[in-house]
Amino acid sequence: MVENIEILLSNEPLSLSTCQSFVEDPAAGGIVYFVGAVRNHTKGKTVIRLDFEAYEPMAISEMQKIAEQAIQKFGVMKIAIHHSVGTLEIGELPVIIAVSSAHRKAAFEACQYCIDTLKETVPIWKKEIFEDGEVWVSATP
Repeated sequence: MVENIEILLSNEPLSLSTCQSFVEDPAAGGIVYFVGAVRNHTKGKTVIRLDFEAYEPMAISEMQKIAEQAIQKFGVMKIAIHHSVGTLEIGELPVIIAVSSAHRKAAFEACQYCIDTLKETVPIWKKEIFEDGEVWVSATP
């Protein structure tokens, strides 16, 4: 494992402070976070909860690859990508991405690259549970 990348796929609650601690560095002038939260609605329907499933070995490998690409492309220092699996209630966090860099622009760009690429390529699926049914959807909105 690369020491400037931390990848986690977990059925335990995610922690922003854990991600923050990992990416902190005395040389970092900018730290950017993306924190995804389970919201109570989608497409006009009330959401009760979400269930996430992943093809874990491939998901971890793909998240690692995304972080490596972001470091190479944007020259950032450290990246943490944490994603939940299992059942999440309204307000809980399915994903946290943290990026540190010498300058804010690279950190913002790398963070956006990580979440956008994760949603396109990582084999993680969510089931939205509504008041009147449920549907499997990709993690992409």
